[in-house]
Amino acid sequence: MKKATLVVLSSPSGGGKTTICRKILKRHKDYLYSISATTRKRRKNEKEGRDYFFVPEREFNQIRKKKGFVEWAKVHGEYYGTLRKFVDQAQKKGRVALFVLDVQGGMAIKKKYPESVLIFLLPPSLGELKERLIGRGTDSRGEVEKRLKIALKEIKFWSKYDYVVINKNLEDTVKLVEKVIETERHKSFRFDFKGWGKN
Repeated sequence: MKKATLVVLSSPSGGGKTTICRKILKRHKDYLYSISATTRKRRKNEKEGRDYFFVPEREFNQIRKKKGFVEWAKVHGEYYGTLRKFVDQAQKKGRVALFVLDVQGGMAIKKKYPESVLIFLLPPSLGELKERLIGRGTDSRGEVEKRLKIALKEIKFWSKYDYVVINKNLEDTVKLVEKVIETERHKSFRFDFKGWGKN
């Protein structure tokens, strides 16, 4: 049995992290996905318990006070948090666990779990990123501009990540991220030698 592999996917808003994560989960049924809790309103096509746990700010604060989050942050004016029980479950089962987080969340996970794997997804260009944000149709023009400004700050964190992947072609990006995860799974420190040969 291998030890758990915690994999964080980060990118600026509209960079493709959620789409890539979903495609990987479809192809690897044994992988776990960390569903974050958030205080923001649910968007069209989003489902409770699939995309996020949508909670009121009061409930979010109660979870935080009980140390129910391994990390939490305020992003775009709303709170987001990674539930501790999910990380505990992944570690107990020795599974690959995927996290879709902003750079604050990525840095927090790396600090608490140094063996975690951080992958930064970059769009081919800022112009392409703007087109993707507009194409989503979920944000106003002003909100798109705001997200682009934040994207410029987030992109500066690329060098703090273990891997950087340019998301030019979705299928190629998915395959490359899969290769990274598979390589990381075979690193010697993740091998449980005590459990070897007992089956």
